[in-house]
Amino acid sequence: MARTQTMPHSMRVISTNEEMSQACREAVKPVGLVPTMGALHAGHLSLVDRARADNLTVAVSIFVNPAQFVPDGDFSSYPRDRRSDLDKLEGAGVDLVFMPSVEEMYPAGFDTTVHSGELTRSLEGVARPGHLDGVATVVAKLLIQSSPDLAYFGQKDAQQLAMVRRMVADLDLPVEVAVVPTVREQDGLAVSSRNAYLDPR
Repeated sequence: MARTQTMPHSMRVISTNEEMSQACREAVKPVGLVPTMGALHAGHLSLVDRARADNLTVAVSIFVNPAQFVPDGDFSSYPRDRRSDLDKLEGAGVDLVFMPSVEEMYPAGFDTTVHSGELTRSLEGVARPGHLDGVATVVAKLLIQSSPDLAYFGQKDAQQLAMVRRMVADLDLPVEVAVVPTVREQDGLAVSSRNAYLDPR
């Protein structure tokens, strides 16, 4: 169901959990959420386009989540470009952008983690200890805060996607997980924010 617009588009940028929850409660349904860590590329925008086609309100979160970075990982150097990200999302017709601080998502005293079991005992779950629990925790928080009808994930992060689907089912979260095919570079490499670290060779 595509949205018909008769007025100029106005995108709202939100920084607090309370404001995001309220905005999504008051939004025209259905609401589609695209969780991201920013540094947006064609893969992210394919998720946004799908959400735009399916929903009357589209929300995108941009949060570089420290809980999913391993010690000595690239959290501090992870690509960030707020202005470019917002320009891309506005051009794609996004309605709500949630850009919380680390302190907003993980306030003093935060002490709860969502732990996934069997699905995280191989692959990235072994190579990056704690990474998938960090993903599960922040995705659960985003889904609870925004209560979307659909949440959009790419196939690229296959283990992460399987874990999110399992978590949604196990915790009875009232959201449909929508899967979007991987977008690739001309040479076949999956598009990723971290591709900026690579040279052509």
